[in-house]
Amino acid sequence: MTTSLFPLSEYQTRQGRFAAELAFNAQRFRQLSSARLMVGLSGIVIAALAIGGGWISVWWVALPLVVFLVLAMIHEGVERKRDRAARAVAHYEKALGRLSGSWMGAGNLGEEYQPPSHIYADDLDLFGRGSLFELLDTARTRGGERKLAEWLLAPGSVEDVLARQDAVEELKPYLNLREEIALLGTDTRMALDRRVMAEWGAMPAARIFNGAAWVALMLALAFVVTFLLFLAQKLSLWPVLLVVLLETIFSFAIRDAVNRVVAGVAAAASDLALLGHFLERLEGETFRSPRLQEIARGMSAPTEASASAEIRALENWVDRLDWARNQFFLALSLPLLWIPQCAIAMEAWRARSGAHIAEWMAAVAEFEALSCLASFAYEHPHAVFPELLEQGAVFSGRQVRHPLIPAGSAIANDVELNPVCPLWVISGSNMSGKSTLLRAVGMNTVLAWAGAPVCCQSLQVSRLRIGASIRVNDSLADNKSRFYAEITRLRSVVDLAKQGEPTLFLLDELLSGTNSHDRRIGAAAVVRGLVERGAIGLVTTHDLALADIADGLGEQARNLHFEDQMEAGEMYFDYRLKPGVVQRSNALELMRAVGLDV
Repeated sequence: MTTSLFPLSEYQTRQGRFAAELAFNAQRFRQLSSARLMVGLSGIVIAALAIGGGWISVWWVALPLVVFLVLAMIHEGVERKRDRAARAVAHYEKALGRLSGSWMGAGNLGEEYQPPSHIYADDLDLFGRGSLFELLDTARTRGGERKLAEWLLAPGSVEDVLARQDAVEELKPYLNLREEIALLGTDTRMALDRRVMAEWGAMPAARIFNGAAWVALMLALAFVVTFLLFLAQKLSLWPVLLVVLLETIFSFAIRDAVNRVVAGVAAAASDLALLGHFLERLEGETFRSPRLQEIARGMSAPTEASASAEIRALENWVDRLDWARNQFFLALSLPLLWIPQCAIAMEAWRARSGAHIAEWMAAVAEFEALSCLASFAYEHPHAVFPELLEQGAVFSGRQVRHPLIPAGSAIANDVELNPVCPLWVISGSNMSGKSTLLRAVGMNTVLAWAGAPVCCQSLQVSRLRIGASIRVNDSLADNKSRFYAEITRLRSVVDLAKQGEPTLFLLDELLSGTNSHDRRIGAAAVVRGLVERGAIGLVTTHDLALADIADGLGEQARNLHFEDQMEAGEMYFDYRLKPGVVQRSNALELMRAVGLDV
């Protein structure tokens, strides 16, 4: 845990400390490499003098050998410290990038988690380069990433989101814990996949007859005893061959089951170490919030041992199984029935604890998703948790900022949408900030119902289903024009409002793909239908004729605008909402600014 309220200075301090540690251990690593080389060369010289020339005792060869082995062990430890420090420096470089705004493209884009034709994911930049997911995602596991994506793609229930808020608030200052989790294992990101591990844990039991473990052990002992007695010339070779024959019959009888167990473990083995590290680290924490306590209970084991101890027990059997792949041990492993014995032990482990793997993975995934939101909360000290409303359609935000723009650069605006005035029509020139405001409202709604703090001074928001038409393009592959793609999306937004749930619509440059006459009629009809169904939302336009939509709805709608200023041939924007309809367009000025003769 950390008590620092200044993430920039805290991150810089920690990165500096790890950078110094990295430099120190990198230097030691080079020095030890040189020392090992010198000891190795001296060993060759001593061996030549002792064995080749006979000038000194052969026992002198042991000295450089012992020194070399000691240096090798020290060298390995320094290498681990160096690599860990390097991962820590990279971890804090990413964290500092998130604070400075240089994070875009450096993280996980999460594009595999975006469903096709989602009603707002692409419009609100939830996934992809420079997306909300890329900013939020600090997870080590795919399960954690998937859980975070699920929370962004659909609003949770009031009860769930309030529980997440409480957990995020508790985890917010746990910087040490997030650091240690980020440095678990050997890579900065590992593919701990809940589905692979859970499917292996829930596989039907392999058909290995009762008592197979004892039979395998007795046969292996019988081989050792008979073979030693044969070497001592107490027995002939026939007893040894008889035991080998019995082992062959036994191995053939359980071959299919053993192969199935070994193949299943191989698919899940790569994730065991990280899961064990996660469980071991979290088992040592005591949490206050009910959701975190529930997650901790999900990490319990079916025995008196801890879940991490259970994982270590399985890891040990996987390591022993790998011994059989060693060319020096392979010949001995066959008569010892090494692989069958390991397979039987691992299957017994799976029968005892396999069903709990899914619970452990689910607990780790949820903790990681909460930790991602906690990291966002820590790095945005001015963000606040919203007040969640259970009834109606309301978005009442003070000083609403775009979450992907650094706080020092983002311009904040107040937004008030409710059943009394459910519609804002925002006019303005190109690049004046209309689309940015739509995304700011949409992203903060997504954050609110994921359980994260929002980039606002304050926010009251009901459980809104979002329908957006901001980034709609034509498709040659589907033979669809931009206009057809847009009206298809509008139908989805209207259908969402028809379902009767509170809906937030965000429509940018509504029906810009058709002529002005049809656009005015169509836009007015769509917006009126949404408002009549109880939806709230924002509509932007640079077509001043569409501002008449608000006039037709009376007190239920407001006209607002962004404007620009031209000074010495340069265009400036203040990105602040003002009442009324914009009185000028900047299209001609922009055309002249790029050299077009208009």
